[in-house]
Amino acid sequence: MTRSNSSSPFPTLDEAVLAGKRVLVRVDLNVPMENGRITDLTRIDRILSNIREISEKGAKVIILSHLGRPKNGPEAETSLKSVAVALEHELKHLVYFASDCVGPVAKTAVAALRNGDILLLENTRFHAGETKNDPAFVEQLAELGDIYVNDAFSTSHRAHASTEGIAHKLPAFCGRTMQRELEMLTTMLAYPERPMAAIVGGAKVSTKLELLGNLMRRVEYLFIGGGMANTFLAASGKNIGKSICENQLADTARKIMADADAANCQLVLPVDAIVSTRFEPNAQTRAVDVDHVGENDMILDIGPRTIAKVVGVLAASRTVVWNGPVGAFETPPFQVGTVAIARVAAELTRTHSIQTIAGGGDTIAALNQAGVFNDFTYVSTAGGAFLEWLEGKLLPGVEALRGQKAA
Repeated sequence: MTRSNSSSPFPTLDEAVLAGKRVLVRVDLNVPMENGRITDLTRIDRILSNIREISEKGAKVIILSHLGRPKNGPEAETSLKSVAVALEHELKHLVYFASDCVGPVAKTAVAALRNGDILLLENTRFHAGETKNDPAFVEQLAELGDIYVNDAFSTSHRAHASTEGIAHKLPAFCGRTMQRELEMLTTMLAYPERPMAAIVGGAKVSTKLELLGNLMRRVEYLFIGGGMANTFLAASGKNIGKSICENQLADTARKIMADADAANCQLVLPVDAIVSTRFEPNAQTRAVDVDHVGENDMILDIGPRTIAKVVGVLAASRTVVWNGPVGAFETPPFQVGTVAIARVAAELTRTHSIQTIAGGGDTIAALNQAGVFNDFTYVSTAGGAFLEWLEGKLLPGVEALRGQKAA
């Protein structure tokens, strides 16, 4: 197996001899399902070129993935069988399916492959050894392949058998989707064009404390929106009525504001809001200053003055990272702020005024709702892994590949 003198710390497919080899490819096929049907093909679409390349180079492609959180072994609702059908349709290439990912069934299916064939193995989480990163289960997976390719950045924050353990048993490489993700995250976040701004939304401050702490040391502007902004407003002495709020984190919020000031990071909070006394579709709303929220009001979106304030931040920036919607965007009419910011950011990206990177499931849904998913510089399909990367944490699946490079 050759290694190039690439400056990348991660071995890529450019360095792998694939022809005739059994290549275990870890992807993320944890797609959203409703009544047995896939509702969003984004994760499938992202991995297609990587699978095609490995197949076209004459390898036997053996795909590993999980789906959902099965608790007691195999179950019909989290089987990858229906995903195999969708994958075959999108690839326009025959995809074989094996009803287990290890053992006699998997071995027989792998042994029948010819060069260029593609096989999807059943949900790795049907075995308890997957999430436990059990050495015996790792060995069972490893004996199915000659080479391991991790193309699932979105699951690489977990030290599981198919994401971390197996990388220590076989020559390991990052796939094209993973390679692009790492290149974009490293370039845009570690070496950004400045000024840099971050937009952080979502419901709870408690889930993003480490994210806020890391970002404030790295960006010039930090806008906090969504339900989590209410905690900061309340900590600043504002009445927020019946809005969602983590009152127990008031001291934490005040510390974050003080730390941001000390780090020369301009922390931006909403100055007005869209409120309603009812959180339901097409509820009656009004825009109010954050100093005039009524006792029975719920803050459900940012107001027009805040939108203008965020647009000003975008215009003053060269790099923007976004995680989390700034309002209850799933329920009309509370999507206005999120959609407006998304469209302005997209337009500034199209005119090369800024570079934009976004990630997280709700953020992707919001960008799709705004019709601008393809206009951002890069959109990460990772949820937890994207957050942990932003928080400055090392991801086990990624680090296992880095170790391969040094070998």
